[in-house]
Amino acid sequence: MDVLLNNLDLFGPFFLRTIELFVLAAVGSLIWGTILAMLRVSPVPVFRAVGTAYVTIARNTPLTLVFAFFVFAYPLLDIVKLDYFPAALTALIVYTSAFICEVVRSGINTVPVGQAEAGRALGLTFGQILGQVVLPQALRSVVPPLISTLIALLKNTTIAAGFSVAEAGAIRAYLSERGESQLVGLLWVALGFIILVAVLSFVQRSLEKRWSVAR
Repeated sequence: MDVLLNNLDLFGPFFLRTIELFVLAAVGSLIWGTILAMLRVSPVPVFRAVGTAYVTIARNTPLTLVFAFFVFAYPLLDIVKLDYFPAALTALIVYTSAFICEVVRSGINTVPVGQAEAGRALGLTFGQILGQVVLPQALRSVVPPLISTLIALLKNTTIAAGFSVAEAGAIRAYLSERGESQLVGLLWVALGFIILVAVLSFVQRSLEKRWSVAR
């Protein structure tokens, strides 16, 4: 307990930074991943090819390499300057959105074809059918895998510590500099992540219960 109480100036701000990184990356990944899923089921071959290529490359590239690109290689392109936090955020979104895309796409495939045909019969465009008819039903059916992907994202935020982002994964190094027990510190960090994961699991159960009643 002393390690935690004596270093609240580390645990508090660093975990808040982790939560900030996670929330922003989750929102960005959900938006970009849904757009990619729309590309993957698009009737336009070029859009499908672009979506497929993105997902294939992103899913098969180690996350550490994605981080390294945006932190070290991307600045050399001299397009938009990114500090460490925005670079880490971009890396997480680019990587996680590929997995979100596949989860959403699997949900889209569970929606009966008749739903889309009914939308076309009403004169709706492809975008309207997808956004107003298919996606609302698809998202309800993929809550468990979607939350599982977000839990993986939460744990992946610790990689940012290796790229100069002051978040929970970096606490161990700071404790070492202060002469504190790193093992005890890591146990407190693990407990913090367990609590955060428990919150996400609670959200999952709440959404499943609400939407199961709605259906």
